Amino acid sequence: MNLFRAALLATALSLPMSSVAAFAATPADALVVAQNIDDIVALDPAQAYEFTSGEINSNVYDRLIGYEAEDTTVLAPGLATEWTADDAAKTIKFTLRDAKFASGNPVRPEDVVFSFTRVIKLNLTPAFILTQLGWTPENIADMVTVEGNTVIVKYDGDFSSAFVLNVLASRPASIVDEVLVTANAVGDDMGNAWLNTHSAGSGPFVMSDYRPAEIVRLTANENYFRGAPAMKSIIIRHVAEAATQQLLLTSGDVDIAKNLTPDQIESLSTDKIKVETYPQAAVHFLSFNQKDEDLTPPAVWEAARYLVDYDGMTQSFLKGQMETHQAFWPKGFPGSYDETPFTHDVEKAKRILADAGIKTPINVTLDVINASPFTDMAQSLQATFAEAGINFDILPGTGAQVITKYRERTHQAMLLYWGPDFMDPHSNAKAFAYNADNSDENYQATTTWRNAWAVPDAMNKEVTAALAESDQAKRNADYIEIQKQAQESSPIVIMFQAALTIAMAKNVEGYVNGATSDFVYYRLVKKD
Repeated sequence: MNLFRAALLATALSLPMSSVAAFAATPADALVVAQNIDDIVALDPAQAYEFTSGEINSNVYDRLIGYEAEDTTVLAPGLATEWTADDAAKTIKFTLRDAKFASGNPVRPEDVVFSFTRVIKLNLTPAFILTQLGWTPENIADMVTVEGNTVIVKYDGDFSSAFVLNVLASRPASIVDEVLVTANAVGDDMGNAWLNTHSAGSGPFVMSDYRPAEIVRLTANENYFRGAPAMKSIIIRHVAEAATQQLLLTSGDVDIAKNLTPDQIESLSTDKIKVETYPQAAVHFLSFNQKDEDLTPPAVWEAARYLVDYDGMTQSFLKGQMETHQAFWPKGFPGSYDETPFTHDVEKAKRILADAGIKTPINVTLDVINASPFTDMAQSLQATFAEAGINFDILPGTGAQVITKYRERTHQAMLLYWGPDFMDPHSNAKAFAYNADNSDENYQATTTWRNAWAVPDAMNKEVTAALAESDQAKRNADYIEIQKQAQESSPIVIMFQAALTIAMAKNVEGYVNGATSDFVYYRLVKKD
């Protein structure tokens, strides 16, 4: 506790003296959050691809359009006041509003061109989201152009403008301040290194301090076009232990605790603390790397689906945090498949392995984030899989360590989660049911490639066809069929859909936590 207060004081010492007193507790114009933030690998929107990174990006950057804090289910104007789409010409024209970046520089159409161009040219982890539109380093200058106060976006692919709009509402489509970023570029990095420790956006906040696995501090942007937020500071403290988060919340040292366990939630006094539950789009899965020959037989995948104690976990330590869900597109969104045909059945799993001639024991390392509830989930899997002769050696690591290993395809088994990159079923279909080039050189930010699963050609073609389907009802039905196939035969065993339960001080109002980390908003927060 004293160390935490000391850290807050250390942060405060960098501020004007008039602000220091406010950090002795949680004043009316500052929100202090306890959260595990060690998953952050990058914060530049051209590179950021982690859950916490998405949350930070959504509070410091704007996009042309987006799902805003007032209603995260409706695509709304952002830096663009209006747009017109021409599906025949595969063109969308966006009219920009009069807005300023936090630096004071005006938001220009040229900033939009620069922002999209740097994503394509840097070609970092999330670039594939924009390259889906047919954009390349060679043609981007022709695909995104300026005409007065209008940005003209062209796309090349068998999909409708509705899909394109969802893509442009995603994280890598964030608009950055070209003047500021260019001034801080080093060599050919287009400001990438600088943007991983600073921000250059027009959103409601500025990232004024970032220390990995320690703190993210956001400061209100007085130039924000919707008006500066009530909270002058958002301080997100890295607190890995749920017990420590609970102690800090109950003692009044933080306003929000984001990673409490169900038991801790139930034990909270309701006098000064309230609990809010937010359905999440993230699905949690167990996957097997197909570079390991012991894990390639489909019988191993099928047996695994009967070795997960779904009810045992969701009715105990995951209670209130997750529900059983066994398909890649989350429940509650058009195109979801909500049937759960698999149950915990060890004898059936043993028969599946025996009938296929699979020799046991199979010894497998299981990488897992060293935090609640992942370690508890791993221990449950370790116990139930051992009953059928599949022995997990649990390898805990920080979020960044686990995710980096996953991207390098050097794991054996992985316990992890996945959230849509944008709110369209193709986002997860491409991640869980498409991989036309499984070569090591062809890096793809998908679960299929990261698990080295060469998806059958027929399934690849079905995913491509669903993307091009113009009839939305038929398109949803196509995605349901793809999910059924992936559910029956895939080395990726989807187990749960997340439900986020967050505890906060009763005087906190206006906190918004949508279905993904990109829909976490602080700009409406007030304290009574």
